[in-house]
Amino acid sequence: MNKTVKGLFDFIEKSPSQFHVVANQRQVFLDAGFEELTEASSWDLKLGGNYFVTRNGSSILAFRMPKKEYKSFMIMASHTDSPTFRIKEMPEMKEGHYVKLNTERYGGMLMAPWFDRPLSIAGRAIVRTDAGKIETKLVNLDRDLCMLPSLAIHMNREANDGYKYNAQKDLLPLISMDEKFNLKDMVAESLGVKAEDIVGSDLFLYNRDAGRVWGAKDEFISIGRLDDLQCSYSSMMGIVNAKNSDSAVELHVTFDNEEVGSGTKQGADSTFLYDTLVRINEAMNGNNSKLLETIANSFMVSADNAHALHPNYAEKSDPTNKVYMNEGVVIKFNANQKYMTDGLAFGIFTEICKKAKVPFQTFVNRSDVAGGSTLGNISNAHVSINGVDIGLAQLAMHSPFETAGVKDTEYLLKIAIKFYETVIESTAVDSYTLK
Repeated sequence: MNKTVKGLFDFIEKSPSQFHVVANQRQVFLDAGFEELTEASSWDLKLGGNYFVTRNGSSILAFRMPKKEYKSFMIMASHTDSPTFRIKEMPEMKEGHYVKLNTERYGGMLMAPWFDRPLSIAGRAIVRTDAGKIETKLVNLDRDLCMLPSLAIHMNREANDGYKYNAQKDLLPLISMDEKFNLKDMVAESLGVKAEDIVGSDLFLYNRDAGRVWGAKDEFISIGRLDDLQCSYSSMMGIVNAKNSDSAVELHVTFDNEEVGSGTKQGADSTFLYDTLVRINEAMNGNNSKLLETIANSFMVSADNAHALHPNYAEKSDPTNKVYMNEGVVIKFNANQKYMTDGLAFGIFTEICKKAKVPFQTFVNRSDVAGGSTLGNISNAHVSINGVDIGLAQLAMHSPFETAGVKDTEYLLKIAIKFYETVIESTAVDSYTLK
């Protein structure tokens, strides 16, 4: 296992929910000397300074200020959330001697792989303190706690002929045979607080299987939440290891709620990115015209994983744009603008790939298949910037145990560093230089 893969596995295993993703990135940035800002206070930004800000505890934006002057924004965006099951309020469902948890689907997941795996619970609890404050506390019960047991083949002879799962019946995890079991009591005990002081929560199931490197030549990695923590981790480590530019503000942003449409205060369809750019501009004594001028010189990389060619379903991929794991970063196109990439942005980004000496591939859906979308165009509706949608090739997207290539995290990390250290300037109409 190489150093980058080990770092990725450690990060993912410490990040069982979007709230843990942000808490762990927050600590990385603090350790790297970034200064924490809050949206509820004024900002005093300095050239050459490094900063970060969070929203809702589930989205984070870190940025490096330029050393000399302020001309452009270089933005890499990803997301913190993954498809899972959210635990409902009053979740205990008691049938006979069993206690199950009432859940609802979060995002569009592959359901079958969730069965017969060790699952646990993570997220956040909102706690009332003795001082009359309301505080947020991270929750990770961090043990093999519950499971979705399959129905035996003897009781469903047609199970291997295809089955339509009912989310309210089939997808309720077994957690106990103690009829007095109460999840809030377990959460309270883990936090060292009284159950009656927990006034709210956002709790989710997560897969406990550890990350693995496998294959005849150790060429594959498998772990949960590769989509999109593989990209978010690479972007985070890229900006931590990059140097401050002379004239570009470098920004790493990881939004929440991409898997459910991004339409939240902390999603890509929020004002989080735009609000931050406005405050950076104001700190540099720029007026609105200066902000618009800077945005016109800027570039965004929307980083969200891509579908590799499946070994058993090659016909599902485009005939001439086949994507493979371990063969470089994937640049995504869609004629109906599900992805933000166009020819100009493709040309700019591939020049950065060449400078980083990293291979790249192109992804397009089959013309008779409606593909997914991601956060690039959603964010672009608020901050209109040239940019590309990219990702790393993977199999079993939206499974609780996804597979990717052992080389590809390192490829994206190298591109992230080179991207952050690049300055793009518009020299004329539709003419750009890369420095």
